Amino acid sequence: MNSRDFNLKSMRPEILNATINNDMSSNERFQNLVLRPVIKFQNDLLIEAFKNYIVKHKSVFYSFSTEKRLVYIDNAIQKDIKFRNSLKGMIIGVFTVEEYSIYIKNSSALNKRMMNIVKDRLISNIQLFEKPELLKAV
Repeated sequence: MNSRDFNLKSMRPEILNATINNDMSSNERFQNLVLRPVIKFQNDLLIEAFKNYIVKHKSVFYSFSTEKRLVYIDNAIQKDIKFRNSLKGMIIGVFTVEEYSIYIKNSSALNKRMMNIVKDRLISNIQLFEKPELLKAV
């Protein structure tokens, strides 16, 4: 293993509840061994990227109810191709060469899994997406 691969893998957090067994599909195995740790590692960057997305889209997000904010997050990830590709790049950029080789063989299915995990992460951190001036007052 070259030093880049070693460094990338050593920086990733361990996902203690990730299930790995012989009965799972190769996509599920990749999800649990690679995608989940990489996305958790990139969490802060993904949050900042979404904050920037909110601002670039005239901050309408802040005027929405919680329910509409959830829909907004889903739409941003699923329908805004530029934003989606940016998120994918943040994740794929910290793959090892071997992981990338596996990824490109079934990128469509893995992209779906990847974006679902990112969406879940953003939703679970929704409290961080408040108007900046409201956060300063706390």
